[in-house]
Amino acid sequence: MRTVLMVAEKPSLAQSIAKILSRGNMSSRKGLNGACSVHEYTGSFIGQSANFKMTSVCGHVMTLDFIGKYNSWDKVDPAELFSKAPTEKKEANPKLTMVKFLQVEGRGCDCIVLWLDCDKEGENICFEVLDAVLPVMNKPLSTERTIYRAKFSSITDTDICNAMNHLGEPNRNEALSVDARQELDLRIGCAFTRFQTKYFQGKYGNLDSSLISFGPCQTPTLGFCVERHDKIQSFKPETYWVLQAKVNPEKESSLTLDWDRVRVFDREIAQMFLNITKTAKEAKVESVSKKEKVKQRPLALNTVEMLRVASAALGMGPQHAMQIAERLYTQGYISYPRTETTHYPENFDLKGCLRQQANNPYWAETVKALLSEGINRPRKGHDAGDHPPITPMKAATEVELGGDGWRLYEYITRHFIATVSADCKYLQTNISFSIGPERFSCVGKVVTSPGFTEIMPWHSIPLEESLPCCEKGDLFPVGEIKLLEMQTSPPDYLTEAELITLMEKHGIGTDASIPVHINNICQRNYVTVESGRRLKPTNLGIVLVHGYYKIGMDELMEVSFSPLAATGKPLSRCGKCHRFMKYIQAKPSRLHCSHCDDTYSLPQNGTIKLYKELRCPLDDFELVLWSSGSRGKSYPLCPYCYNHPPFRDMKKGMGCNECTHPTCQHSLSMLGIGQCVECENGVLVLDSTSGPKWKMACNKCNVIVHFFENAHKVRVSPETCDLCDAALVDVDFNKAKSPLPGDETQHSGCVFCDPVFQDLVELKHAAMRHPMHRGGQGKRQGRGRGKGRRPGGRPNPKKPKDKMAALAAYFV
Repeated sequence: MRTVLMVAEKPSLAQSIAKILSRGNMSSRKGLNGACSVHEYTGSFIGQSANFKMTSVCGHVMTLDFIGKYNSWDKVDPAELFSKAPTEKKEANPKLTMVKFLQVEGRGCDCIVLWLDCDKEGENICFEVLDAVLPVMNKPLSTERTIYRAKFSSITDTDICNAMNHLGEPNRNEALSVDARQELDLRIGCAFTRFQTKYFQGKYGNLDSSLISFGPCQTPTLGFCVERHDKIQSFKPETYWVLQAKVNPEKESSLTLDWDRVRVFDREIAQMFLNITKTAKEAKVESVSKKEKVKQRPLALNTVEMLRVASAALGMGPQHAMQIAERLYTQGYISYPRTETTHYPENFDLKGCLRQQANNPYWAETVKALLSEGINRPRKGHDAGDHPPITPMKAATEVELGGDGWRLYEYITRHFIATVSADCKYLQTNISFSIGPERFSCVGKVVTSPGFTEIMPWHSIPLEESLPCCEKGDLFPVGEIKLLEMQTSPPDYLTEAELITLMEKHGIGTDASIPVHINNICQRNYVTVESGRRLKPTNLGIVLVHGYYKIGMDELMEVSFSPLAATGKPLSRCGKCHRFMKYIQAKPSRLHCSHCDDTYSLPQNGTIKLYKELRCPLDDFELVLWSSGSRGKSYPLCPYCYNHPPFRDMKKGMGCNECTHPTCQHSLSMLGIGQCVECENGVLVLDSTSGPKWKMACNKCNVIVHFFENAHKVRVSPETCDLCDAALVDVDFNKAKSPLPGDETQHSGCVFCDPVFQDLVELKHAAMRHPMHRGGQGKRQGRGRGKGRRPGGRPNPKKPKDKMAALAAYFV
């Protein structure tokens, strides 16, 4: 019989996996290090009988450190740690004698199955285990495979058995990426930590920290906290005035109205508005609008969102919340808690997870209703390709989990139920009033269908004062008009939840390491955790960050150059914050959103202008129009899609004329007409902005086809040509200028084949402002989508064998 060694990341995980695979028929004993147990049973492995030994490590087996002489702070210049100092792998916890333990258990084994966590750190530990046990395992035959990797996301019978039946291999590249990160962290962190600790402790006697540490992720984390502190300290309150009006719809009731001007910062102007309105005795209803609105159910839960909620709503620090989540995972209550994904796989058993919660008294009624009426498909989130979203895997009670364990499990479960619930729907009523020449308004919301807010009541629509039934022209007596004097207030210190959001946005740390970095700045006395889990920097933390600012180059650069936020002119709205982004014309031209601090590249060597204030249906960014001039090409583009391609067959730097969105009115799917007559991969796309001198242009090369001059409208039809498979076009001409026979003004046909259109089409080449513009001059093969089919399922037009004859036939 073969002997198979199986290794998990934690002792509790090893026990749970062994229990499932052995169906409870196993024997257990303590390992020689006293920390890890060994669980043994017999079974089948790849069609053969086998003895199994299941054990574990306790996290990383090895750690990276400098060799002995470089660990002396007094004998080594910190600068030497960047290049000269050699490193070596050491046991992470020498007291556990983990290498010896693994070698004792691995001696004489034929195969090894690695059950480490399925992330980069887990892959790295795989190879640490292999380095320890491979030298003592039985030597394999030349073609025999001995190393296997199990991939799993939850500790359930189904997931563990499925992982055992589909074993893969460990990923060496991911493991090496962790090695690289460990070495960078070691060299940078140790060098700066030693330097600044020795420097400051040699100058100041009242430093309240024995170690002044530096870390590539820890330091920018602290920087966010100090940046907020600086804004608070430099804040200067401004006085402003608000005009408040109250009307009396009925004798015993009053309704407070909001001023449409919101506020003014000039006392005399505010007084003027008060004077011209306080003489009015009645408020007139100018408009009443009612609209059905939707509050969407949440996306599936990932690590960062779980940590945010744990801090903001449950009062748990990120590190503590992560430890609880890992315990719930190893006990089989939730799926793997380290994931960036917010999208359930298509084959995920949503109903199976939901059924397990049908008897919990807190949400049994909601769950049973969902199961009987049918669940809603969760919103499409982000698939990071790592693990499924965090999901409850079995039922639990408060008695089982206790305290914080239950509170976190309860939130995870409620969040999961909410993702398969209906959206919350409500009716919003807006009433606009005029009091004298000034406008006021009020808003009311009435829930029509609570949806997911039944299971997540903290997201419910707040109750507001009821609005009177009224219609345009109604008059209400004015009860009171007064001027309120107020002051702007400074921002508060960052909460942990806000800090987590900033770290995620700027790529500081990973979903697993974010809690560690926040915990580090707390433990090292750089910040203190105040009421509401707000992070207030200490004097040491503030001085350190200010010191880093001083040695940066920003102050030198600002003397000669203007920041992006102060450059350019407002052009189009950002889809994230809905504020105007600025267009920077200086090369390379780009758009910059100062609120989100995001910059978006644009196509060069042309002009950019706003495109009819239309928005992209994917991300709500306003479209812009790029043009190379009246004799050249032009096409709209979404700034976000141009920089972040939304579909797999798109590349960065593609406009709407290459977008494969199936229904967007600006996309290639809707405006593409036929295959380019010159290049291999291009599609001729209608330029819907070109009227009355209509044209279509290749989205790859510089071919332009002018047609139907003075036409009133040109539209691409969903129908295709029987001869060449190109899309037909519908053309409406002005009656006075129609070139169609018999005073006709409308005609539908193929640009390439229809004899009525033959004399109305002319081939040209775009006048490019610069030869380096994509597409260039003359024939050039562009990036294509393949031959023979148009986007949206329509075939590309067939090219005649004799191209010159084709041009003579098709074009003047």
